[in-house]
Amino acid sequence: MRIALYQPDIPQNTGTILRLAACFGVAVDVIGPTGFDLSDRALRRAGLDYAEHAALARHVSWGAFLAGRSGTGAGGRLVLFTTAAETRHCDFAFAPDDVLLFGRESAGAPPAVHAAADARVRIPLLPGRRSLNLAVACGIAVAEALRQTGGFAAGGLAGDDAEEGGSAMGATTDSPAAGDAA
Repeated sequence: MRIALYQPDIPQNTGTILRLAACFGVAVDVIGPTGFDLSDRALRRAGLDYAEHAALARHVSWGAFLAGRSGTGAGGRLVLFTTAAETRHCDFAFAPDDVLLFGRESAGAPPAVHAAADARVRIPLLPGRRSLNLAVACGIAVAEALRQTGGFAAGGLAGDDAEEGGSAMGATTDSPAAGDAA
């Protein structure tokens, strides 16, 4: 299971999502350009103490993200969370290798991202409510996906006496601009 953030605008949301990912053992792909500095130095300066425990991959563009997925053969379905979807997240059958994809806070996901998604799902809201905060939506999505796939039992998440550790935490990678086609 992975989280992918398409061109996030707000550093506090990304920081919260990195903490969520570190605590649940879920990797994060940040697809640039971002609306803020996401360098290791900036993360340290911002005091994101959980950033060192998060498996973070930075991609300079949507094209670089897609090229990285196809080049390694890694990653399952791209599951886009969008208010425009018909299927509710609780009615969708998640798989352990899904990539939960979220659009930018200010504009959502563009048509090219929608077109690349293998599935589109939404978190149901009361009528007249536009959207949730990105980090809140991500937390709801990750919790449901892990619940469905037994992910809470993996990596020591099953009980209160769980030890620290897990999968690939602390790894940071940057994908090149090769194949860049934003």
